[in-house]
Order: sequence, then structure tokens, then C-alpha cells
Amino acid sequence: MHIIGSLLGFALTLFMLLLLARVVLDWIAILAESPTWTNKVRAFTHTWTEPVIAPVRKVLRPIRAGGLSIDLAFTAVFIAVLILRSIAFSF
Repeated sequence: MHIIGSLLGFALTLFMLLLLARVVLDWIAILAESPTWTNKVRAFTHTWTEPVIAPVRKVLRPIRAGGLSIDLAFTAVFIAVLILRSIAFSF
């Protein structure tokens, strides 16, 4: 059981890193001219994270305040991954 928990925790850690990379690259694309390599990495991170975030986004719509939009689905998925990761590593 310890090995399964460690493997699951490791997979969740990798997913969490993909989520963080997604946020950083999205901000780079918004705030500056993004280099061509960032578009490829952004596509990769979106390919792996969007299937998890999209269903949550249907339930938790982004909050709009003027021209700003806060994606609650991303935040909910990130917190869920943190909780699941700590549970997996506890086994």
C-alpha cells in the first residue's frame, strides 16, 4: 500500500507542477510577447490539465469584475490536488 500511495502522490505532484506551469505561462502570454517556445509548452500544459479543469469550470463559473476574470475552477482543482497529494503521501 505504501508503494501505491507514493506513486499516486508522485503523479499528483507532477500534475500540480503542470498546473503551476500553466499559470505562469498564461501570465507570460498575457503580460508580454510570448516567445514561440512558450506556445508549445502552453499547449502541452493545457492538453494535460484542461480535461480536469473543464468539468469543474462548468460548475464553478469564473468571477468577472470589469475586465478581470478569476478562474475558480483552477483554484478548486489546485486545492483538491494538494489535499489528495497529502492523503496519498500519508499512506
